[in-house]
Amino acid sequence: MAEPQRPDLRALLQRLRPIYEPQLFSVLRGGYAAADLRRDLVAGLTVAIVALPLAMALAIASGTTPEKGLHTAIVAGFLTSFFGGSRVQIGGPTAAFIPVVFAVIEKFGYGGLILCTLLAGFMLIGAGVLRLGVLMKYIPQPVVTGFTAGIAVSIFSSQIKDLFGLRMDAVPAEFFARWQAYLQHASSAAPVTAALAGVGLVVIVALRRWRPAWPGFLIVVSASAAAVSLLALPVDTIATRFGGIPSALPQFEIPHIPFERTVELFPSAFTIAFLAGVESLLSAVVADGMTGGRHRSNGELVAQGAANIGSALFGGLPATGAIARTAVNIRSGGRSPVAGMAHALFLLLFMLAVAPLMGYVPLATLAAVLVVVAWQMSDLESFRHLLKGPVGDRAVLLVTFALTVMFDLTVAIEVGLVLAAFLFMHRMSEVVELQSEVSLLEEDRDGADEPDQRAQLPPGVEAFQISGPLFFAVANRLDEVLDQFPRAPAVFILRLRLVPLIDASGVTALGQFLSRCERRGTRVILSGLREQPRRVLTQMHVTPDGRQLRFADNFAAAIALCRAEAAAADATG
Repeated sequence: MAEPQRPDLRALLQRLRPIYEPQLFSVLRGGYAAADLRRDLVAGLTVAIVALPLAMALAIASGTTPEKGLHTAIVAGFLTSFFGGSRVQIGGPTAAFIPVVFAVIEKFGYGGLILCTLLAGFMLIGAGVLRLGVLMKYIPQPVVTGFTAGIAVSIFSSQIKDLFGLRMDAVPAEFFARWQAYLQHASSAAPVTAALAGVGLVVIVALRRWRPAWPGFLIVVSASAAAVSLLALPVDTIATRFGGIPSALPQFEIPHIPFERTVELFPSAFTIAFLAGVESLLSAVVADGMTGGRHRSNGELVAQGAANIGSALFGGLPATGAIARTAVNIRSGGRSPVAGMAHALFLLLFMLAVAPLMGYVPLATLAAVLVVVAWQMSDLESFRHLLKGPVGDRAVLLVTFALTVMFDLTVAIEVGLVLAAFLFMHRMSEVVELQSEVSLLEEDRDGADEPDQRAQLPPGVEAFQISGPLFFAVANRLDEVLDQFPRAPAVFILRLRLVPLIDASGVTALGQFLSRCERRGTRVILSGLREQPRRVLTQMHVTPDGRQLRFADNFAAAIALCRAEAAAADATG
């Protein structure tokens, strides 16, 4: 009788390494020099300076105390970088969580939030283990933009009390009730508080315009704290409302957790997990575009799960990858997870060293910081761009936005995804009808796929063909196209003859692909565009400029364009 074969553990680990191995281990195994450490320490310090006022402001806006935001940035930031699937991701609290965290604390208390964050952490780890990281990147663009813009509006509306110094009790969570309360207490506005917030806004915007490399948030927060201390301004500060910030290490503790209410908290936990997963993967994709690297999506989800569990156990808030702080890290020279870990350690040092001084920070200035964050988060350019898309995508965008602002983020995401699914099914039915009417002769105009077709390509020219609808579930694959070539081609022909339709997410992904090509010095030709894709691209202002982007009627015409351009270059050279 044959002896049962034992599983080869080493072979299993080798297969799992490209999926789950933290990027930190890959970096250290590949060699890490003193010069790398110096760059990462400088980047970590720069990010910590940006994150310090932001972490406090986000915690206060979420309905809790400022030190919980700092604890989140320290613990979750360190764990995100230590276990993460991205080399440059910076983790911590973000504005996306404010509405859901505020609602959970108001209804279930801080213990309920701890349970939500723990559940979300386990969900994220489960999603990573089940390799759902790729699926989470396929969320339709109108849904992402809709709830992101809606969250931005919610954040802005939550800051009116501190911006104007209104004398009122707790701010209601519901949008309409909140504004009704603001109007009722408008006469209690404090001119000094409003002026301080206004000056802070103007200075932040001015610094971003004329001195973008300066840490605008920290400068404004520090200057306003000094003004409050020296001039004894009658405004609310961290000390007057929260009693200051404790100058101590984050404590490992488990507060009272209402496990009996797990079923009630599950939808909120799912929303936190969803936001953490989507935002961290979006941030990782943005980072890849800036650095030319490739993140490990499933490993990143596992890291975010560990970061949220750690944050909850140290008295923090939900956390995810922060796009703005990640971009600051990259621009400051960070190239490995050590920069993210250093950012967390610098934050800990700041908290231990200057916690008493943070008590002078006025809440009006932190509110001004969050107004700027909300403006950046709203991404009006993307919102306007999607409003030019097909009617169905506009409907998904506006419904998701409206539900996020006026009702509940969980409902908004669910309804947005269901609407996107129905829209997709409707479009698929139209595609079947369109394809049944296509004559075989139509294919001859673009040329059949002969074996020697690739031999037709002039030097420095590459081609890629897409077959089928370019919709949200496949649009993200465009990011992987250029990575197939060791050297960026001079001209890239994207063959779209077999693409019967394109939606707003497809146009967005195509626009990102074109931007990436431009950064790499690659010109693009779209060949064989059908009527619907050409109409939608024109509608959303993706049109040929005669140089970087050109259209060709078919593949043969695209080849002719390349050859004519090469001949002209030879003639002038």
